[in-house]
Amino acid sequence: MVLNLGPQHPSTHGVLRLELITDGEIVKEVIPHLGYLHRCFEKHAEALNYGQIIPFTDRMDYMASMNNNHAFVMGVEKMLGIEDKIPKRVEYIRVLVCELNRIASHLIAIGTYGIDIGAFTPFLWCFRDREHIMNMLEWTSGARMLYNYIWVGGLFYDVPVGFEERCVEFVKYFKPKMKELNELLTENQIFISRTANVGVLPLDVAINYGCSGPMLRGSGLKYDLRREDEYSVYPELDFEIPYAKGEIGTVGDCWNRYKVRIDEIAESLKIIEQCAVKLQHEHKRTPDFDPRALVPKKVVPKQQDFYCRAENPKGEIGFYFIADGKSDKPFRVKSRGPSFNNLSVISEISKGVLIADLVAIIGSIDIVLGEVDR
Repeated sequence: MVLNLGPQHPSTHGVLRLELITDGEIVKEVIPHLGYLHRCFEKHAEALNYGQIIPFTDRMDYMASMNNNHAFVMGVEKMLGIEDKIPKRVEYIRVLVCELNRIASHLIAIGTYGIDIGAFTPFLWCFRDREHIMNMLEWTSGARMLYNYIWVGGLFYDVPVGFEERCVEFVKYFKPKMKELNELLTENQIFISRTANVGVLPLDVAINYGCSGPMLRGSGLKYDLRREDEYSVYPELDFEIPYAKGEIGTVGDCWNRYKVRIDEIAESLKIIEQCAVKLQHEHKRTPDFDPRALVPKKVVPKQQDFYCRAENPKGEIGFYFIADGKSDKPFRVKSRGPSFNNLSVISEISKGVLIADLVAIIGSIDIVLGEVDR
């Protein structure tokens, strides 16, 4: 029988439909159909200057706007050759807000995954704690989800007075909450039964399909661009790269992908603590500090093709630029979003599963369709 599955989530209506070929309750084949969103990010980018493109990167993965801003801006700065001139205070603020955004993104993934499996309370807890982060980022940037905060050469503005202290308070508040969440969901036998040994993604398949982020690390590979490429101030920070070790179930299954996100939240909290300390003591706010001092009035990179990538909450985000050396508008910008590659593997890992398990598999991928059909 041919069945249509979806939309599984309100944000996927019209932009993701799964066509299933089933034999009773068993899924024989999954054919994903994408489309109908068509934000045309790449075409818009050809008509705007580099600074004007940044707000469009917010909208690709609106759960990780800061991370998108950071990746795009790093690429432009490297094309201009000013990446080594960015003040350390600016770099630490960038990493701090990106890690806050990473936690917020993972909380959405974890909370909605609980809903997919049938657990409602973790969803409420995750959204409650995410709200603290949203308020902090809104306090900093003036926007709730689409920040446009990280600019080429600097920042829109310095963080508000007291922001570092509030970050430390948040870390103290949030650590016990993560312990409660683990007791409620991660170690819950019903949750484990629904996710362990389900949707196993072997490592070689993950690599062949270009999977990245928690999808790849959930298959057992310790690979993170924050360590591999050592961009920004990440080399100066102490944190681990979580990856699946098969404590429960099979390496590469839904539970392992979920667990990698849980562990990454703990590592992001460590990074936030370190950045806050650096900003409070070594790279303090001074009256003459201007985070926009290096922001160029006109961005005209020399003629070149350039690719820049970064580790977003969902995996590798990359921007490929073609600059003609004459214009402040790129000739071409191609974006490589992690969700598209991660979603493409669904046909491989869904053969022979129950229809109910397919819901658990889709949720474990953590996709954002604004990035898939950009």
